[in-house]
Amino acid sequence: MSPKLISELSAYAASGQTISAAIVSSMTGQRLDRSLVELLGAQLPVLSRARVQALIKQACVTLLDKPVMDASRKVKVGETYTVYLPPPEAAEPEAQAIDLKIVYEDDDVIVIDKPAGLVVHPAPGNRDRTLVNALLAHCGKSLSGIGGVARPGIVHRLDKDTSGLIVVAKNDAAHQALTKQFSDRSLSRTYQAIVWGVPPNAGSIDAPLGRHLRDRKKMAVIAKGRKALTHYKVLKNLGPASLIECKLATGRTHQIRVHLAHIKHPVVGDPVYGRRGAGPKGTEDLCAFPRQALHAVRLAFIHPRLEKVMNLASPLAADMTKLLRQLGKNKK
Repeated sequence: MSPKLISELSAYAASGQTISAAIVSSMTGQRLDRSLVELLGAQLPVLSRARVQALIKQACVTLLDKPVMDASRKVKVGETYTVYLPPPEAAEPEAQAIDLKIVYEDDDVIVIDKPAGLVVHPAPGNRDRTLVNALLAHCGKSLSGIGGVARPGIVHRLDKDTSGLIVVAKNDAAHQALTKQFSDRSLSRTYQAIVWGVPPNAGSIDAPLGRHLRDRKKMAVIAKGRKALTHYKVLKNLGPASLIECKLATGRTHQIRVHLAHIKHPVVGDPVYGRRGAGPKGTEDLCAFPRQALHAVRLAFIHPRLEKVMNLASPLAADMTKLLRQLGKNKK
């Protein structure tokens, strides 16, 4: 590729313009993301394979003016794809003073009891007022940057409307140690959920997860998905619903929510995987619950510097506790 073209591509990336990539014969049958990286990535670092996959998910890659949403699509010679490169954003989120419920903090880690409604890190549609913005204000520049400037110190996440415990690294060494614990599953996470119906007393849900074949914003149980395993037990039978405890053996996106929906006991209030519309008589409280009734109650990890096991707990969120009381009254 000529120096002139490289310069033009860099200019496009900076200004938020588009570039085109024509598939050559040697790429026939190859994945789209890999092909785009081969055509453009070596000379344009912003087009790493991960970046290309993100652009595809954002509908920034088109063929014949139609978005291509499948990174694994097999390309054909003669196809010309158009890639839109959004203009760069600020290198670091803004520090914003937001009240945090801190369960534990030292020079290496901070554990937050996250409320429902708080987004963990900035993303399209949620550029500020996130946990990361709050952490930048609370911790200053000590936060780890290994996870990328958009979410310093974050080694795992909770969905916006899932409440409970989340651990954040405050330096690179702690970040590396905690990330390793997530990879080798030595870090333990336990959740409680209020679900529709009454599952068997205890069990394991072993079902692979991947992107939904039709709705790419959702996850689903699919044959060729990544291994996902959730252990659960019923804590309380509430008639039309149950309080259950779930322990993650893997950490896939939306894992608990998708697995419970898969066994026909979706999380109460789940807007994506839950029941829609009014339920049977006596379930008005369940149907009116405004978010997924899911809370991270316990977190265990090995402290990266002290090398001791940290066992931390969070009481069930107040709105879920209130729902349990309401259900208990209705059952009598």
